[in-house]
Amino acid sequence: MSFVPEAGAAPAARGLVTRLVKAFRAMPWSVVIAVAVLLTVAFVTIFARFILPFEFDQMDLRARLAPPLPLEGSTWIHPLGTDKLGRDVFSRLLIATQTSMLLALLGTFIGAVLGTVLGFVAAHFGKWVDEAISSLVDFQAAMPWFIIALAVLAFMGNSMIVFLFLMGLYGWERYARITRGLVLAAREEGYARAVHALGGKPATIYLRHVLPNILSPLIVQLTINFPETILFETSLSFLGLGIRPPMTSLGQMLGDGRDYMITAWWLAIVPGTVIFLTTLSMSIFGDWLRTRFDPSLQD
Repeated sequence: MSFVPEAGAAPAARGLVTRLVKAFRAMPWSVVIAVAVLLTVAFVTIFARFILPFEFDQMDLRARLAPPLPLEGSTWIHPLGTDKLGRDVFSRLLIATQTSMLLALLGTFIGAVLGTVLGFVAAHFGKWVDEAISSLVDFQAAMPWFIIALAVLAFMGNSMIVFLFLMGLYGWERYARITRGLVLAAREEGYARAVHALGGKPATIYLRHVLPNILSPLIVQLTINFPETILFETSLSFLGLGIRPPMTSLGQMLGDGRDYMITAWWLAIVPGTVIFLTTLSMSIFGDWLRTRFDPSLQD
């Protein structure tokens, strides 16, 4: 291995924080709006259970299909209306947002960790290990994962463990490819060779010196992959292969509302709008991060 002495982990981490602070100060208005939407979604994800006006599965058949404000027949008791069973749409939206975001976060985190670890393994061992992992990366990139997920769920049934497993495997190959390339480039620069010469173990070199210096593009990739994971989860739930009643998610709400587009359009429009705003905001934020931290895009 050939490595180069340079800044350690602590200076690299402080440098990343400094760059982030400066970048936030230079945000354009579109990114500010996107961050505001994401902060709202994050607040709902954390505190949804504490701000529920009703239990999300509480039924009132006398108030079924009540319209949202400000339509005629609406009421402040149910500001976003009710569904076919008289359940409060606002309460269900809060829980659905929490469920979808937590699943997407967990799936994105699993994929990021798995891909990053495999990228380090491929770069460190090389030879047949690198070829094997690269073959898996190419296989994953070439196969339509959504179709594979449909087949797996159709054969194995709707299990939450299988569902999370499929979400965690979605997009891992991108992290693996990025990590492998960055680690190989870092080794050529050689800033960990001095630590290696001083007796540093490979795990210490990679975790304390290499990883902090390649963290920026991995964070950018995470922000790009997160909205795709949201759409992956909502698509499966929309088809009835993800979250199912009595639990709810944005995709499950959207699927329930598709039969009422004429008579009760809000049942599909409300969760669809949340999905759209969340994924769009994360995409805008991720693209902004990429332009800020990708050296090839700097002026």
